[in-house]
Amino acid sequence: MTRTDIPAGYEPHFRKAPLTDPWEPLYSKKTDKGVTVGLRLATPHTNARGLIHGGLIAALADAAMGYSCAQATGWTTSFVTISLSVDYVGAAEIGQWLAVEGEAIKTGNTICFAQCLVKADDAVIARASGTFPVVPKKG
Repeated sequence: MTRTDIPAGYEPHFRKAPLTDPWEPLYSKKTDKGVTVGLRLATPHTNARGLIHGGLIAALADAAMGYSCAQATGWTTSFVTISLSVDYVGAAEIGQWLAVEGEAIKTGNTICFAQCLVKADDAVIARASGTFPVVPKKG
């Protein structure tokens, strides 16, 4: 795979947000377990040391888990984050493919618990968990 290729199964991300606009292009794929968000890492994703910024990882983990909760409820509900925990266990560099693999663990009528693994070229660099209550869906 070249440094510009997109792995099989990914499509342009189905949702846009002002926060993620500077990180485009984003890609995603839906699986039985949840939603994976992916992107080819580039300079706008880095910190002052030239490594991928932890804030980008946390934000995309939050998004992937929230989308996974929404998918688990058939996209009929919306969620907000009330708890987010990220453990950084490695680093990522420019040119690598970042895959943020969300999974809804338990979804009830009022709350969803989710987790995700964050991988750079298939090596785990972070794990995250989050809690997401149901909120009224807009429009």
